[in-house]
Amino acid sequence: MEYIKGVGPQRADLLKKELGIFHFRDLLEHYPLRHLDKTRVEKIKSLNYTTEYAQVTGRIRHIETLGEKRSKRLVAYLRDDTGELELTWFQGVSWIEKMLVPGQAYLVFGKVGFFNNRPQIVHPELEPWVPEKAAGKPFLDPIYPTTEKLKARGINGRTFSKYTYALFQLLTPKDLPENLPQPLLSRYRLMSRWDARCHIHFPASEEHYQQAVRRIKFEELFFAQLRLGLIRSARHRFSKGFVFETVGDLFNRFYSECLPYELTGAQKRVLREIRRDLGAGRQMNRLLQGDVGSGKTIVALLCALIAAGNSRAADGVPFQTTLMAPTEILAQQHFNNIRALVKELPFRVELLTGSTKGKQRKDILAGCAEGSIHLLIGTHAVIEDKVVFANLGLAIVDEQHKFGVAQRAALWKKNSLPPHILVMTATPIPRTLALTAYGDLDYSVIDELPPGRQPIQTLHRPESQRPRVMDFVREQIDLGRQAYFVYPLIEESAKVDYENLMKGYEEVKSFFPEPRYWISMVHGRQTPEQKEVNMQRFASHDTQLMVSTTVIEVGVNVPNASIMVIESAEKFGLSQLHQLRGRVGRGSEKSFCILLTGPRVSRDAKERINIMCATNDGFRIAEKDLELRGPGDIEGTRQSGVIDFKLASIVQDKAMLEVCKEEVFRLLEADEELNMADNLPVKMYLQVEQGKTAWSKIS
Repeated sequence: MEYIKGVGPQRADLLKKELGIFHFRDLLEHYPLRHLDKTRVEKIKSLNYTTEYAQVTGRIRHIETLGEKRSKRLVAYLRDDTGELELTWFQGVSWIEKMLVPGQAYLVFGKVGFFNNRPQIVHPELEPWVPEKAAGKPFLDPIYPTTEKLKARGINGRTFSKYTYALFQLLTPKDLPENLPQPLLSRYRLMSRWDARCHIHFPASEEHYQQAVRRIKFEELFFAQLRLGLIRSARHRFSKGFVFETVGDLFNRFYSECLPYELTGAQKRVLREIRRDLGAGRQMNRLLQGDVGSGKTIVALLCALIAAGNSRAADGVPFQTTLMAPTEILAQQHFNNIRALVKELPFRVELLTGSTKGKQRKDILAGCAEGSIHLLIGTHAVIEDKVVFANLGLAIVDEQHKFGVAQRAALWKKNSLPPHILVMTATPIPRTLALTAYGDLDYSVIDELPPGRQPIQTLHRPESQRPRVMDFVREQIDLGRQAYFVYPLIEESAKVDYENLMKGYEEVKSFFPEPRYWISMVHGRQTPEQKEVNMQRFASHDTQLMVSTTVIEVGVNVPNASIMVIESAEKFGLSQLHQLRGRVGRGSEKSFCILLTGPRVSRDAKERINIMCATNDGFRIAEKDLELRGPGDIEGTRQSGVIDFKLASIVQDKAMLEVCKEEVFRLLEADEELNMADNLPVKMYLQVEQGKTAWSKIS
């Protein structure tokens, strides 16, 4: 950077530290915030109350200093052949007074205001008028983002304009060769790469600027999709995986004799997609997304049965499966549900968590090592080095955003070839995010709920209606139902959380006195054993009410619980509200979710609550969440680098993202190696870029 006119070593250092501008390319990608139109010179008479900025020319007729001390200001009167304009300065008065020459012609630019009905510009930009500038600049003037530290050293938005202009004097179109295929440029009427860079900084008009922005956004989204497409196609071609040739006897027996209900169309479709992956001879890497209660666990079990129905050719050892859950409660629940379903089959299921000790632990480790355990369910404990599998063929990860990358990678090392990976999540990922952050995974969706489930009714009630809400809950409990009361966690203070929860517990108790009603309480200060006991009491209907913090967000299954009261609902995010609501509505009875809010509810919170009351569809909620919060803030964004665009936004430019995905798919179908003449510019660009991996972006 120091070799650009006006920069030098010290300023170059500052630019590196403050804005990460190291090279010419970084400066080229430091795009303007807005542009000022200095292409026209106005007449003073044409200025009116709707004029925002204006450029005029005229002679200084008269200069005077008005006011005393703090209100001291310098006023110069500029005149052209149509009228007069006041130029006012409050700062640097004595320096400007020396600089101005009455009778001389000046070119003036600034924000127009009116004082006593006369047009005025405060602190204008000013330069002596020369005939070449009579028609104004040939391009719009860019204003760049900067920082306080840079401003203090004299590098403001205008200075950047000078640097960028100087940079363009050093470059030619050969320095920025085209990187998109010619047919694509013609089909979507896109500017060339060089023209787009010129016009985003120094556009001849607003229209040129919009065209430049469109081209650069297209380029960003196209290459993000192309990189993911190439990763996926390389994985499909080169990553070897175990071949599960048949569905096997265990699967068929379970399907015909033990399946508790008919699978939904969506579950059957997902099973077909997984079945195709498992028989293809390459490692499966699939994301299975299904709303709360859509029946992902049964799909996971059917996959494990397929694995156990196939064996290693060399020694006939059946393939094993591990199912990894983020909490002990959830692992225990999966274990109980699955063991009950397969009790009639010769299919051994075991549970391994941090609490599994002594002889039991030893037996499980031995069973894994000799291959007699078909399905091992557990928490992080299943990826410890001590856990050795005879023949691990399938790893299923539940609620994947609760696990780190390193933990998932540890599963890969458990066999000679990496096992097939199925990642399950109940937090719906918006389609746009699925195309970007998760684009390297194949993607399946269960978008139907099992038959017999009734939609949950969601109601919003202010604090003032609490007695009515409590009466309603009491009516439901007297009918034999159960209810949750959930309080928010405020990260900063565990003490405040605990106090709020205790206050809430006492309040609920005053409405539901013992011994007629019994209440379980679960919170972060309890030991895992205490939590488990209290959860179990509620699950087995010993208690009718559960007062808790958000620890019950994931996977607790009590079909008889039909009411969820969320306290201070305005403090929860959308996806959290949706997860909590999913704890009810699991039985055949009508279920309710009641959102109680305090006296002050922000506009954003109101919108979140309205969405919750309007729909039960997790995908619509996820899309809305993405719109409200923006992509940088979304839980489970694994590769935030992939959506780290300079101009494109996966929310605003959703339509363009879809187009780029289609184009990349078409291009790789026809020319996977990018060897066709039209695709060589793309290949060359990728090769040049390859050495520039930003390591911080690697997930």
